Amino acid sequence: MNNRKHSTAVLVPAYNEGATIRDIASRCLQQCDQVIIVDDGSTDDTLEQLDGLPVTILKNQANSGKAASLWKGIQHAIELKIQNIITLDGDGQHSPEDIPLLEQAANKNKDHLIIAARLRNREQAPSARLKANNFADFWVSWAAGQKITDSQSGFRLYPASLFTNKALSVRTKHGFVFESEIIIDAVRLGFRCCTVAIDSVYHSRARASHFRPVVDIAKIVRMISWKLFSRGMYLQGLWASTR
Repeated sequence: MNNRKHSTAVLVPAYNEGATIRDIASRCLQQCDQVIIVDDGSTDDTLEQLDGLPVTILKNQANSGKAASLWKGIQHAIELKIQNIITLDGDGQHSPEDIPLLEQAANKNKDHLIIAARLRNREQAPSARLKANNFADFWVSWAAGQKITDSQSGFRLYPASLFTNKALSVRTKHGFVFESEIIIDAVRLGFRCCTVAIDSVYHSRARASHFRPVVDIAKIVRMISWKLFSRGMYLQGLWASTR
């Protein structure tokens, strides 16, 4: 068995991804033999689309949100003693063929959270999404004390050691807040972030995004504001994030 594949798990949270999930899961299997799909109470044919594929399927009995799905999959990967956990979305906007780029970056950068940033072909991104992402990047970078690019990308490689760190304390109640908070807390625990550039892809058959630019960014900013307030506004972090 390929050691690279054995040490890595790909985690895909899925909620009503019937149009794209089989294609994504099949392509993930070409890159990694451990693929975990967490079905978040889908009401379409997401589960049926996975019939016959050698993937691990975990289920939420009711729709619990992206954060809860990610956390369930992460805990399962840790039980398997996986070293690196790669997360990507099931709607087709992330290309599994880019997984080796994240692994190569991780091999060169120990104890780093690797973010696949949608920097190429950005003109394909909806304008509202792009503006919201840039706004979130500013706040996440400030709180982390490091320049973060595409903080809202769900395509990432996490070292499993981040989640076994007893000092880690993140909330899984609000879906998209989790992915911003984990960056901030990872840096505070001594991990760093680095970026690999990927294409911006918007699948023609994908369902509408679950991300709500105004509501979800407001929740993210509220979380970050509290973290900054608790650290006296962390002005050195603002300075460091602009360097």
